Amino acid sequence: MKTMLAFFLVALSLLSVPVDAQDGREIAWVQIEARPTLRQAQARAQAYAGVLADVNGFSLGNGWYAVVLGPYARDDAQRVLQVYRAEGQIPRDSFIAFSRNLGQQFWPVGANLLNRDALDAPLPAPGNAPPPAQIEPSDETPAQARRGERLLSGAERRDVQTALRGAGFYNGGIDGAFGAGTRRAMAEWQRANGHEATGALTTAQRSTLMEQYNAPLVSAGMTRVRDEEAGIEMQLPADLVAFARHESPFAHYDATTDLGARVLLISQPGDRDTLFGLYDVMQTLDIVPTEGPRNRQRDGFTIEGRNSKIVSYTQAGLESGQIKGFTLIWPTGDEDRRQRVLAEMQASFTRLPGVLDPATAEDAPQDIDLVSGLEVRKPRLSRSGFYVDAKGAVVTTADVVEGCARITIDGNDAELVTSDKGLGVAVLRPLQPLAPLAVARFRRDAPRLQSDLTLAGYSYDGALGAPTLTYGTLTDVKGLRGETELSRLTLTATPGDAGGPLLDATGQVVGMLLPPAQQGRQLPRDVGLAADAGAIRDVLDLAGMTADSVEDSIAVKPADLDRQATGMTVLVNCWE
Repeated sequence: MKTMLAFFLVALSLLSVPVDAQDGREIAWVQIEARPTLRQAQARAQAYAGVLADVNGFSLGNGWYAVVLGPYARDDAQRVLQVYRAEGQIPRDSFIAFSRNLGQQFWPVGANLLNRDALDAPLPAPGNAPPPAQIEPSDETPAQARRGERLLSGAERRDVQTALRGAGFYNGGIDGAFGAGTRRAMAEWQRANGHEATGALTTAQRSTLMEQYNAPLVSAGMTRVRDEEAGIEMQLPADLVAFARHESPFAHYDATTDLGARVLLISQPGDRDTLFGLYDVMQTLDIVPTEGPRNRQRDGFTIEGRNSKIVSYTQAGLESGQIKGFTLIWPTGDEDRRQRVLAEMQASFTRLPGVLDPATAEDAPQDIDLVSGLEVRKPRLSRSGFYVDAKGAVVTTADVVEGCARITIDGNDAELVTSDKGLGVAVLRPLQPLAPLAVARFRRDAPRLQSDLTLAGYSYDGALGAPTLTYGTLTDVKGLRGETELSRLTLTATPGDAGGPLLDATGQVVGMLLPPAQQGRQLPRDVGLAADAGAIRDVLDLAGMTADSVEDSIAVKPADLDRQATGMTVLVNCWE
């Protein structure tokens, strides 16, 4: 039937069995149809509900919708399957499914039967049930099935075990030996699919098993693609992606369906430095989430990234001055199929002569936020900060550390030591010690009113690659409401400057610029507030750190002041 493809996709995921919370019975469903649109599935569910009891409809994901009967205890579900198939009330390719295969319920409207207790099956008691003939008769006897097994090659026997494992019935070794464990798995598969549990698959049953196992590849349209320009040949999910363009170092195969799967072929000339540079660049891209394992070796690397939306896998290797590999981007929630597609791509990856011409990247539209047509990952919030000890501890604003999955100091991972939200100051520590060019020296006494100050900060969220210096004056040694831990400034700053150090003419830090909007206030453009040096030292004391304080009142040369300011200032990023 046309619906068999969807049935196969669901059958692959029978890896665990829900259990009735009250009595420990296995919960099962009888899946009788699957349709590619919600409207079709609703119509079929309504039609079945007119003649059968316990009809329900659930989403299967990937645009498919199932019509099922249940929920029943596992044994009852098996009887429902056998009796209704024998009576011709449901299709002969109906099968047992489990709650983990089912998504949101769409029929009956407003119902929610997932994770509910099993219902009593609407069938006669076992004593009055139809005779065993309701079990689908085998097309071969067990002896004939075993004779057919002997004709299988070693690879074919291993394929059977692999398919049984993929369907969740077998957890032994893939050795091609049909021992007791394999026989039990075969019997379980036969029982779940409505066949007599002989423990020896017939020729037709093996064919069905392999069709079920290969259904993810069939549904993705795995096809061998030869990209002469990139110099790569491999299996690609051709029903889900199609060639879009060459833009060195990538050949883009973009999504053609709502699933959103994408593939990049990696192809460029280079050496080990080029390879390591690619490794770093890939991790800045939006298509490579930050969570996941990374493995860089001498002549190759792999990167896996995961978030709530996508799973991304990249592999690349260096051979004879050519770097080649691929990236597969796949939506979260379709893991079984992703793994099958990825394994097929890895096994089929073949290098051909030639690489992409680096000049193809020069013809693409230029954008600072794109790398070869791919968006660079952007932080949720960027602020400035400054070093306060020789190991790389940093003082910054409290708002930049709130709700972050990851915090970085000039691209280096960091952790939060402490945060004073009232003052608006946070202290960070790099996960690996850093070697600052300069460390803040805090002024002990208050600077004089109207004295000149220098602010160092990343005014444009790091776009310039270095801090910008802004000059202003100290207007008041108190905040707008008389707060003694704050100072008021006259200078024109940007949001990215917040967290940057304020230095006097001697190069000492007199405070840290706070974000421009505080508690809903919008200050005039040339007015700023700063946490003063004494308050920052108190925060550092609570964090167990000793601030470097001096009483030197000798002015330094402008060049030395600039060097001190930019050497201690860092870019702090908060990542989702």
